[in-house]
Amino acid sequence: MNVRIDKTALAGAALLRAEAAIEPDPVSTAPAKKETQIIAIYGKGGIGKSFTLANLSYMMAQQGKKVLLIGCDPKSDTTSLLFGGKACPTIIETSTRKKLAGEQVAIGDVCFKRDGVYAMELGGPEVGRGCGGRGVIHGFELLEKLGFHEWGFDFVLLDFLGDVVCGGFGLPIARDMCQKVIVVGSNDLQSLYVANNVCSAVEYFRKMGGNVGVGGLVINKDDGTGEAQAFAQAAGIPVLASIPADDDIRKKSANYEIIGKPDGRWGDLFAELSANVAEAAPHRPTPLTQDGLLGLFSSETTGRDVVLVPATFEDMCGTAQVTKPSLEVVYDEV
Repeated sequence: MNVRIDKTALAGAALLRAEAAIEPDPVSTAPAKKETQIIAIYGKGGIGKSFTLANLSYMMAQQGKKVLLIGCDPKSDTTSLLFGGKACPTIIETSTRKKLAGEQVAIGDVCFKRDGVYAMELGGPEVGRGCGGRGVIHGFELLEKLGFHEWGFDFVLLDFLGDVVCGGFGLPIARDMCQKVIVVGSNDLQSLYVANNVCSAVEYFRKMGGNVGVGGLVINKDDGTGEAQAFAQAAGIPVLASIPADDDIRKKSANYEIIGKPDGRWGDLFAELSANVAEAAPHRPTPLTQDGLLGLFSSETTGRDVVLVPATFEDMCGTAQVTKPSLEVVYDEV
């Protein structure tokens, strides 16, 4: 049999293994020159983190605050609403292109602004070609080279994907890179499951000597059923805002329209959210058990009335199990 070896594929695999073996540089712990609140926002994909952050950052800027919004989700969609649907060149993409050209990355290559909000996207690898968490780590290494710890912002808002249990996405919590975490959830089991996981991560690193706490929960698409409110109470964290499931909000968000404007219909809501986020203390949460989380919902929703029936050998093989005599010789102990 003839076996054809693809040398290009082998070389590519070797490069990927070499890249995966590179340990990231240690994260700088030098104090910022200005007292900056660095806040990491987590939530289930599609729950509305980017919508919440775009409008929150816009409102903060309108209130006279200097705000930097950093998208840390591989989808790179955090800044799309802020920039009217336009894609923002990512740090990882730009860094790769500049490196191949033998050039250095400048702040103007990756950071853009609108009405007082500064924003950038870390980005991530192409599907199947790398680790999103490692992309986050490399992205922050580049930010540090650009002087991240010397920038004079009042607030730095980090948008992180909460679905993935990965060290890269947990970087701000694990390495005390932020003072507090905000979770975005809704009245559905999956988003609260993610929020509970984030609380578990915070509590774990607090036990390891960390200082990051949970500032609170933002309830998005609130339909008034109350599960998210019950979760916040059980976990010991405050509700910072409840954004209603309103058709006007849905349409404007779909059209990449900012609604967090002081003179707009939803201005007061985001002004209150801005104040609550700024003043929120870093609480030490009490994560719920799986049963405790399910207990927030009716049994019809979660299937708590289902009985677990153990499978048998006959179920797996479709035939009756035949016990054969053992040929093992067992010697009596002397």
